Amino acid sequence: MLSLQVRAPSVPLAGHLPMGSSASTPHPVTVDSRSLFRDGRPWIPVMGEFHFSRYPASGWREELLKIKAGGIDLVATYLFWNQHENEAGVFCFDGDLDVRRFVTLCGEAGLAVAMRIGPWSHGECRNGGFPDWLEETGCTPRTDDPAYLALVEPYYRRIAHELRGLFHDDGGPIVAVQVENELYDQPAHLATLRSMAESAGMRAPLWTATGWGAADIPRDTLLPLYGGYPEAFWEDAYDGWTREMRRHYFFTPIRDDHAIGADLRSSAPTGSGPDDRRYPYATCEVGGGMAIAYHRRPIVPSEDITSLALAKLGSGSVWQGYYLYHGCSQRLDLKEPNQESHDTGYPNDLPTVTYDFQAPLGEYGQARPAFHALRLQHLFLHGYGAELARMPLSLPDTEPESLDDRATLRWAVRSAGEQGFLFVNNHQPHETLPDHKGVQFRVQLDGGRTVTLPAHPVGVPCGAHFVWPIGLDLGAGLRLDWASAQPVTRLETDGVPLTVLAATDGIPVSLALPAGVDVAGPAQVTLGAEATLVTVTEPGTGALLTLQAPTGSVRVLVLSQAEALRLNRLRVFGQDRLVLSDDLVLADGDELRLHTTSPAPSVALFPAPDSLLGAEVGRPLPDGILTRWPLAPAPRLPQPSVETLRAQAVTPQARTGGSHQRASAPRDEDFEKAALHHITIPASALEGDGEVLLRLRYSGDVARAYIDGKLVADHFWYGPDWEIGLRRFAHAATRHGVEIRILPLDPAARIHVDGSAREGLDTGRTCAMVESAELVAVPRRSLRLEEDGRA
Repeated sequence: MLSLQVRAPSVPLAGHLPMGSSASTPHPVTVDSRSLFRDGRPWIPVMGEFHFSRYPASGWREELLKIKAGGIDLVATYLFWNQHENEAGVFCFDGDLDVRRFVTLCGEAGLAVAMRIGPWSHGECRNGGFPDWLEETGCTPRTDDPAYLALVEPYYRRIAHELRGLFHDDGGPIVAVQVENELYDQPAHLATLRSMAESAGMRAPLWTATGWGAADIPRDTLLPLYGGYPEAFWEDAYDGWTREMRRHYFFTPIRDDHAIGADLRSSAPTGSGPDDRRYPYATCEVGGGMAIAYHRRPIVPSEDITSLALAKLGSGSVWQGYYLYHGCSQRLDLKEPNQESHDTGYPNDLPTVTYDFQAPLGEYGQARPAFHALRLQHLFLHGYGAELARMPLSLPDTEPESLDDRATLRWAVRSAGEQGFLFVNNHQPHETLPDHKGVQFRVQLDGGRTVTLPAHPVGVPCGAHFVWPIGLDLGAGLRLDWASAQPVTRLETDGVPLTVLAATDGIPVSLALPAGVDVAGPAQVTLGAEATLVTVTEPGTGALLTLQAPTGSVRVLVLSQAEALRLNRLRVFGQDRLVLSDDLVLADGDELRLHTTSPAPSVALFPAPDSLLGAEVGRPLPDGILTRWPLAPAPRLPQPSVETLRAQAVTPQARTGGSHQRASAPRDEDFEKAALHHITIPASALEGDGEVLLRLRYSGDVARAYIDGKLVADHFWYGPDWEIGLRRFAHAATRHGVEIRILPLDPAARIHVDGSAREGLDTGRTCAMVESAELVAVPRRSLRLEEDGRA
């Protein structure tokens, strides 16, 4: 039996932070030392980073709708100074740099915005986003040097001008502003930047700064935000996992991470960092993936991302911020390359173009498994975040002994009064954690009640990570004592509350209800004097329970883990609905839209409308309580032809560079002697409006793609196929084709790849060739009701 006694929550500090909306704001945003509030209700923001200036403006609206469909309600974005003022005194805020248009689209999509205004932003951008001309001025950047502030001031003024009327107190979507990034030892400067931004006209209810690395943040002036990644491209190219990343898979009250940005610090942290008692636990860089550097190329599976995110929630996070949530591309329209590189003194060489980050939404908007898996957590936060936000962390006495402890089951409880959530994480990258047999938890709540769950010991399989409810409000005055299934969402249909739970593979689902509750549905019911135990042996879309108590009637749907990963909750056709699909589904006004990639696409809804109209929609079929409409699969596109123009490549000699003397990427001139392949793209393949991916498998170290002589994409080989979205290049790609240049690896180069992919890179030491090229359609399917149809 695993036991834990919940700590009674302390009284949060309030009124000490100079933040919050003005008194006249219709929907105020405020903050105390424990959590944030929106409209007077506790709010756990789910924030995803998407860099507008690194994605074509023509696609912003659709990508924002995708982001919202993934459960994000707050979009974070950087402003890179060298993009907006590449030449001193010449500002650019048009086209793909039109931040006003981007923020406006966020507001129209129902998304709040956090602006990360720099001036130093990092984001794997050249000089952290500082324009090259800044170095010529002789000022001391990132300090209160008057000469530096005199250059920042007009830039901030122009940002404020572009964003006028879009701040929260004006009815706009901007609720937060971050100044600087990863600045550890200049607290007065951080305070100065906030003051300058406000004086320029930026008036947000929340002001933040990155707090990791024991950063010295001015007290009660900025909210410190934290992060944690599954891997680290900025580490050296040694074999194996980055040790410091292990900490993010444990439940712990420690918020800080000394690993992020460590390669850019001149010394190890010496201070204690911000006082956690004065600020809520907020994050802005929970890893949505990881970038690929030339010397270090990790693979980040979905479960590495979701288990880390769950560990942060279980540790007390009340602001889940992902970096990146949507991949993007470095700009190529500036005077100089825009990526972080050895040429500008960085320790790492990044690709010239790609900044995909293995994110939940890829560089070309591809929906990755992490998109669907994180959405399950986000549904939980939207449904139950108001309760969770006020619940502090409690840990068991038998905590893991060290970062190397793989034997102790990792669990924690967040609770207040008679309600709580029990978190378990039995996953960690690279190092397999054991199955745990005979697991049962005993939790003594601060309200005095002791809860034992489940009723009988269960096994917790390797890889499982989940949250179980204690004292969950089901509506109609009925509470669930506990369940061995994860709460997902709740909605009301036909005036009856419906709670959706999700099973975890390998763990039986049981629910404990108060005695005297009548249960109808596909379950085994054991009546007791003090409780009613319900066992659901076959979770699924048909596992609907109707619970009748003296206080009223409620329903509970228990989905399997696979079905829960396909679940969306969207407001479409006039009401909130459950929507199940293997594909990315979004709501756009009175339209339901899918980006289909699955071999047999379909969409199921509850409550179901009478009918759905759309191209190639099949006849509706029952699917438990839902109704499913099969859809036509994506068309098989005409395939490209590959011509080898130069089979042999000259292997570039291994070099090192940057501040840490790590392996350097090949230079532009090296690609003049690369293996050369020409791919012809059939014009008919790009006739629709959805994305078309050129999926390449190649042998080699690095590759570049050119269209009509212009570099459009590049890739450091690390295992997965290379995907290039052709929609944005459609006309030129069909007219000129795509040229692929590939270089082999010098055996002397010190390169790290994941162990699962090492053999492939070893092959690339001796050859450089395209093995296969495929065009894959990602069509957009729009579904509507009949004009007189009723939901």
